[in-house]
Amino acid sequence: MKMYSIDIDEKNWHFLQQNAEPFVDTPNSVLRRLLFKEDERREKEKKEAEIKEIESSEEEIGEDTATILAIPGVSIAGLPKALSQILEVVYEIKINGVTRIRATNRVAKRRGTAPGTVTDKYCRQLGQRAHEIDEMFAEPDLNRFKGLLNSKFEAHRGIINMYLDTLMSDADDTDYSEEQTGHAHVIIE
Repeated sequence: MKMYSIDIDEKNWHFLQQNAEPFVDTPNSVLRRLLFKEDERREKEKKEAEIKEIESSEEEIGEDTATILAIPGVSIAGLPKALSQILEVVYEIKINGVTRIRATNRVAKRRGTAPGTVTDKYCRQLGQRAHEIDEMFAEPDLNRFKGLLNSKFEAHRGIINMYLDTLMSDADDTDYSEEQTGHAHVIIE
């Protein structure tokens, strides 16, 4: 695609920055999202709500720290750290009902790392933009997201399927044997 250089004033630059997700968006991706999104108003309201949630989560240190430390971590022998962090974010979103940004912040805080590091796991490493990940998380069955994880982490298909299926349904309804997962012991801390 041919690229063009344009000059923008400071007011427009700040507008782009306000609508960008750090370490994920480029000026072009922000413009595409703002110019071509069908429901621009809803997206703006969502961004504002996420910003307020981030600001409020930064203020919650005492009680929230105890909650964050109680989040079950994914600890499976041989499982890549990136996959573990991604699964923890999914858990936060689907089980605790928090937004992707809040889930990312909570997982990062629990693991003692920067939120951008966790975001990198489910955006850049999976070849997706944040809004694309949000769309996949919005699906009730997570099938597209599961397919994406299975294609990236092929050696861990059984664990991915077991974990996501268990999250999305009652644990009693799904029977995963050692042959299906390839692992005898799965530990959720």
